[in-house]
Amino acid sequence: MSRLPCQVRSDDLWFADAPADIELAQALCGGCPVRQQCLTEALDRGERWGVWGGEILHEGAVVARKPRAGRPRKHPVAA
Repeated sequence: MSRLPCQVRSDDLWFADAPADIELAQALCGGCPVRQQCLTEALDRGERWGVWGGEILHEGAVVARKPRAGRPRKHPVAA
């Protein structure tokens, strides 16, 4: 079996802040044969951050995109 993307790339990629790096990590996970197992085990372990199984974890939950760093808004933004 060939090496998995997470075994040949720097660990920093899977915990990146830059949107382009996060998208690359997710794309590399796309064809991984253990993608679902990776995500399931990360959630079971309580991983809080990073790209696991092609999904972004933020504070232990799967999110559509990583929240920006910085202070939260004082007032909600209208949709």
